[in-house]
Amino acid sequence: MGVATHSQRRVGLKALRLGLVLSAAVIVSACASSKNGGTGTHSATPNTAYVAPGSTEARQQVARWTNAYTRNEKDRSAILGYANALQRNGQITQAMAVLRSAVITYPNDREISSAYGKVLAMNGMFDEALNVLQRAQTPETPDWKLMSAEAAVHDQLGQHQQARALYNQALKIVPNEPTLLNNLALSYLLTDDLPKAEYTLKKAAALPTADSRIRQNLALVLGLQGKFDQAIQVAQAEIDPKQAEANIAYLRQMLQKRQQG
Repeated sequence: MGVATHSQRRVGLKALRLGLVLSAAVIVSACASSKNGGTGTHSATPNTAYVAPGSTEARQQVARWTNAYTRNEKDRSAILGYANALQRNGQITQAMAVLRSAVITYPNDREISSAYGKVLAMNGMFDEALNVLQRAQTPETPDWKLMSAEAAVHDQLGQHQQARALYNQALKIVPNEPTLLNNLALSYLLTDDLPKAEYTLKKAAALPTADSRIRQNLALVLGLQGKFDQAIQVAQAEIDPKQAEANIAYLRQMLQKRQQG
């Protein structure tokens, strides 16, 4: 297969900048409208399988955590679980309100601060997000999740070198952490460095703790380079083989049309 052109690659970059889930499972819907929401792949939250916002599963998760949060709004686990469920269902403003209250209750809780900084960034409030994340960080005992969240904000601001420096600092604390490698790879993708993105995602995907999103991201990066057979092989491990083939075929067709146009 040939290598995708610069204009072809920009199709994937546009999807990433819009916050789409870079997943072979949702390539068709993402490419069709470029309006679908997603969890985002730059994430400081624990690994969780992707669910579509508005889906039955996503709404069930919100209902479950709503009950826990209503019982005790000061419960740390309920706060984080509820906010995460709201984000995954596309209820970003509500998640932001929950976490804004939580950082007042737990001003020194770095995990809550990290989640709040992330949701601020998801709402386009980048300066405030950086302020929250940087204030929560302590140079003597740095938190790698805060580093990852801050790096993701820098990437969204186009400050990719700063972002990668933070990802690499975090990898010194937790070497071979798959979520960090995933985010570093997406940073490379944002600047059209697909070979580095592929190398880093392959490294992440080979780790036993890698989640489905990492392999789905790898399938997309392979597809964006015209490596469709490899992309299908990776995607088939995550979704129905026929659906994987259909999704990669759609991506191939889209790239071909883009090149002709």
